Amino acid sequence: MSGLLQKIGLLIRRRNFDDDLAEEMSFHHEQVEKQLRGDGTAPEAAHYAAMRQLGNATLLKERSQEIVAFRFETVAQDFRYALRQLRSNIGFSGIAIAVLALGIGASTAIFSAVNPILFESLPYPHAGRIMSIIEAHPNGARGEGTFAMYHEFAGRSRLFAALAVLKGWQPATIGGDQPEQLQGQRVSADYFRVLGVEPKMGRDFQQSEDRFHGPNVVILSDNLWRRRFGGDHAIIGRQIRLEEPRGFAGDDLYTVVGVMPSDFENVLDSEAELWAPLQYNVQGIADPGSREWGHHLRTVGRLRPGVTAQQATQELTAIGRELIQAQRPETYDSNPQSTEFTATSLQSEITRGVRPALLAVIGAVMLVLLIACVNVTNLLLARGAQRRGEFAMRAALGAQPARMLRQLLTESLLLGMIGGALGLLVAEFGVRALLALSPPGLPRVGAIRIDTPVFLFAATATMLVSLIVGIMPAIRASRGDPNQSLQQNARTAAGGHQMTRRSLVVSEVALALVLLVSAGLLLHSLQRLFAVDVGFDGSNVLTMQLQGAGASFNDDAFTDQFFQKVLDSVRRLPGVTAAGFTRQLPLSGDLDQYGAHFAATPTQPADTYPIFRYAVTPGYIETMRIPLLRGRLLTEHDDQKAPFVAVISESLAKARFHDADPIGQQLEIGLTGPYTIVGVVGNVKQASLSLSESDAVYIPNTQWKWAENVMSLVVRARGNAADLTPAIRNAVWDIDKDVPIVRVATMDHLLAASEAQRRFALIIFEVFALVGLVLAGTGLYGVLSGSVTERTREIGVRSALGATRGDILALILRQGVTLTMIGVAIGLLGAAAASRALISLLFGVSRLDPVTYIGVIVVLGIVSILACSIPAWRAARVDPAITLRAE
Repeated sequence: MSGLLQKIGLLIRRRNFDDDLAEEMSFHHEQVEKQLRGDGTAPEAAHYAAMRQLGNATLLKERSQEIVAFRFETVAQDFRYALRQLRSNIGFSGIAIAVLALGIGASTAIFSAVNPILFESLPYPHAGRIMSIIEAHPNGARGEGTFAMYHEFAGRSRLFAALAVLKGWQPATIGGDQPEQLQGQRVSADYFRVLGVEPKMGRDFQQSEDRFHGPNVVILSDNLWRRRFGGDHAIIGRQIRLEEPRGFAGDDLYTVVGVMPSDFENVLDSEAELWAPLQYNVQGIADPGSREWGHHLRTVGRLRPGVTAQQATQELTAIGRELIQAQRPETYDSNPQSTEFTATSLQSEITRGVRPALLAVIGAVMLVLLIACVNVTNLLLARGAQRRGEFAMRAALGAQPARMLRQLLTESLLLGMIGGALGLLVAEFGVRALLALSPPGLPRVGAIRIDTPVFLFAATATMLVSLIVGIMPAIRASRGDPNQSLQQNARTAAGGHQMTRRSLVVSEVALALVLLVSAGLLLHSLQRLFAVDVGFDGSNVLTMQLQGAGASFNDDAFTDQFFQKVLDSVRRLPGVTAAGFTRQLPLSGDLDQYGAHFAATPTQPADTYPIFRYAVTPGYIETMRIPLLRGRLLTEHDDQKAPFVAVISESLAKARFHDADPIGQQLEIGLTGPYTIVGVVGNVKQASLSLSESDAVYIPNTQWKWAENVMSLVVRARGNAADLTPAIRNAVWDIDKDVPIVRVATMDHLLAASEAQRRFALIIFEVFALVGLVLAGTGLYGVLSGSVTERTREIGVRSALGATRGDILALILRQGVTLTMIGVAIGLLGAAAASRALISLLFGVSRLDPVTYIGVIVVLGIVSILACSIPAWRAARVDPAITLRAE
């Protein structure tokens, strides 16, 4: 440490050190000269003799400085020399920098997306203590919570500092040019206290406001406050009008009590722009069939300091089972021990769905970065072979191996720095592409950007990559025997690098094969997924969601008439062949689930089946072209005055009735019915293409216990359905200009969006696989091209001894194909192991799918032959006479 401090001190007072050193050297010279004069030497002869005895003053000065001070001059010299080398070999430099920029840029872009989602803590104080509370059932199903259970937890738990429940809320603002549906949340009073945030203006909710028929108060997001209210600081205390899908007359005025900070990130619903109290009825808990026992609320809580998630799970499970035992609610299993209430970190819960895809993408980008490093290392080895004579000459002139090693590492560091700087530009474009391709529901999308942690990652990656790609070529170059190197020609000297370079090419091919297999498996899986029978014909179908808002829609008759008028108007539009309304739309994210109860029969006991409830208008099933298998469909005569009827799915018919005829049988849905089954239709995929749950019941929307205020319109067109959007909007607003229209999309778009996570991973893997394939091909080309150059004399001799062009061509092609096959063999083992990480993203395809593996080997073989063909053709055209004369 004292030596380091001494060097730093000498660096600060460098001029004084130089003066002292010059004075000391002059003193020694005078003393030697004085001694020589005393021995009888003439003054002039003594002067020169003293100089000879002391040696080169400049060299002594430099050595003294190297011993006791930092030598920044030599570092600057290394960088200047490295820059001259890069400028004198612009082709090599350009390729190496481009490869590094691509590898570093891709990895930086992926890190910018993965870091805030998987690695960074949530943007709340002590975020690790925020838990998501999930109801886990014996069959592995995970359910949302109930208000009754939350109320019991909040009253009895001693391990949570605060608990809250929430659900989605879509109020509408009317007036102005167009009505707008807002995305918000109904939350219990402690919601923001659980997150640990407070409004920047106004106040938080109070417990007295979160009660049945409590006051209408609302908290706004900073974005909504600025966008809708111009950032007016007098907004606190003002009343705003919010129309709900279904409410009571006069309840549309809300008092603004707070505005959230601009940097508040609501990870539980990134699109929410306003919040209001939940206001459930505590007295309703006594009724096991009330909405307070409905499973439609998300529960979160903040643990007290020192409490673990396991302790919280044990406490919540004990409380929950006691309540189920005491109340016996219909919405829980009759056996209290069958349900567990699990506390898991909120971060783990919100990233659970996207974690497999993101981890797979991380693996892909790491493979690309490795391939880039191997490729540049190969380039540097080839460049080092060409510079063997230069290194030998420098060593013969006195350059130390450590000095040469430092020089070569400086060159690789300079390459890496330039590549890293360009990589940040690549990363910026990559981030934009990731945001454009990101699947719906990707958490913390707003946090994906190039920030300080991402910049530090890029800088660290640049340094590591520079060392990785430079260390092997530098060591090999600095360890050579200068005498032997000076006696060898460039071609002979370069031959010693061939084994290393070939090994690196083999590794490139192996890594590229892993990427190609992964991309191939995902592509094959997605093809299988989209080949699944969805149960309807989505071609030329346009969908949009209409929300009846306002006091008028509290009248069921008015609501039914409105949707019927819209339907009649839309059906008259040119280009429309069929139209209908449905309460929930397949593959749209709607999950309207109920229990369908069948009474006991002489052959079967009473039973309840979880089903998707479709409240539809007559014509919906025909518009979607869902096939009728038995009986009839719903008609205009099946209104609220007619007997209740239902159409069920084939899967439900088989589950309940097996081979018996279900026509004429009855069922109840929730507390509504009984409905008489009049038809059976094909199964429809509702939640996802990969899920098999398809039990469904279709009932007329007018035969439900209350009118549906939110309905999805489906329209089948003769041509491009999207072209009808303006005309349909106008048809709706001609009937009621205050009805918001949202979620406009074609069924084909919804179909693609339903599997956006798999498609996202596929696109990333396809891009990276293509990059890996190109880099592996160029690496193979580079090695064979260098080999042809080094073996020119050998090829000339072979030709002179009678080898034909075909023989020479086969020789080089065989060399390239051999390297490829070795790489393929190693890559197959790596792909078989790496594909385990993709299992959760695959559908209908084994991770060892032979079709995919064979296809990838064929593609890689074709690329390798193309990469080998140019060097092979050049070798075949070698003129033996010219070659031998040159030697």
